[in-house]
Amino acid sequence: GIVPIKSNFFIFDAYGEYHTAFKELNNISEAINFKTYTTNLESSNSEILRIPLWLLGVDDIALLLGAEKPTQLPIIDKALKLVTVFAQDGEDNDKIKSDIIARVLLDILASGKPAAQIRDQIVSILSNYETPQLNLRTEVYQPGYSRELKQCMTIDSSGRLRDIQLITDFLETFLLVQYDLNLPDGSFLYTIDHLAQAFDFALISEGSLTNSSVFEEMNVLRVRVHSLANSESRKYFEYPKYISKNAYINALITADNGNKAQIINFNINYVDDRLAKNITKIYSKMLFDFSKDNKIGAKMPFHIILEEAHRYVQNDMDKMIFGYNIFERITKEGRKYGVLLGLISQRPSELSDTVISQCTNFLIFKMIHPKDVEYIKELVPNVTPELIKNFKLLQPGNCIAFGNAFKIPILVKMEMPNPAPNSSSCDISGVWFTKGNNK
Repeated sequence: GIVPIKSNFFIFDAYGEYHTAFKELNNISEAINFKTYTTNLESSNSEILRIPLWLLGVDDIALLLGAEKPTQLPIIDKALKLVTVFAQDGEDNDKIKSDIIARVLLDILASGKPAAQIRDQIVSILSNYETPQLNLRTEVYQPGYSRELKQCMTIDSSGRLRDIQLITDFLETFLLVQYDLNLPDGSFLYTIDHLAQAFDFALISEGSLTNSSVFEEMNVLRVRVHSLANSESRKYFEYPKYISKNAYINALITADNGNKAQIINFNINYVDDRLAKNITKIYSKMLFDFSKDNKIGAKMPFHIILEEAHRYVQNDMDKMIFGYNIFERITKEGRKYGVLLGLISQRPSELSDTVISQCTNFLIFKMIHPKDVEYIKELVPNVTPELIKNFKLLQPGNCIAFGNAFKIPILVKMEMPNPAPNSSSCDISGVWFTKGNNK
């Protein structure tokens, strides 16, 4: 028979339940394939979820680092522009690094602070940030002799930095007239370590070291990127080789046997809720941008299915920080680009109101919580008391369906899945009581 070979379902599996249900799919039909990416770093039977860092933009990095204010975006923008310097070797890149360091040191020299404080700050910066051309060991030439830069930091008996003019003149030789830094365009590989180093430089190049309030706001992101770089979670952003965005998405939908995969399962059960939420948003944005930028429209539709959707699709801070929420954008604009969103949730009242308002079809299973029942009552036009009563009495596998696909709300009995997902509840009494054992 005809099979949906060109379909693409991306399931974000909150509890790792669906591998059991879909793993034998290829045995039912050779044309249909299933693929799992897991956040379990110890897994040996599923591919580890890995997102190439260089495919992410300013908003993605802001999500990853938990930015809380729009005023934090410029430092992310600056850091990403500096990644182009740190991730690519070359004399020109060293010159730009030297320029940034020299400008910061010149600001310190001109700050009017006590000489001992100026000396300590200069030594501290050059101990952490240096280039082959500009470091504490660099020779500073004077008529007839030369000294290392660190030896030019002597404070005289009157408490002044004796060679301040000499150091100033020396640092000014590293200033460039003009150079342009662009955001990474996805054409070269960079690592989390490059990003952490770029954040360090972004912080000092903005002069944040002399402004405590700005420094604290920016430094929290620098601390978070270093924390990520020093944690096991860095492995989710380590891809073994360079890959373009188009090639990466094509790899996502290619099964282990080399054929087209129609169902792609992201098992996000092994990371905390914050990272799971951000990974889900990053992938959803990547798929949406891919469809929009490549103008593929309905030729290559993507269905994004979110299990436990109330964890991710929320009335959160995204609109205030970025001006949009990716899930709201997909529900509003996704149809014309062939990107559709499916939400599975036991707590619909916790979902984003805007996203729910754009949903066209609903399948309501057993629902008891009064707040959720009331929410659905407000959502469904012409809802009757009898229908509301049915919400609370539905048996497993039964639901009430309504929306554009149905002329009227109808009761639907579904076939039980075979094989079923690994989602059955714990048998408490079976564990507690063992027949014939009263000890």
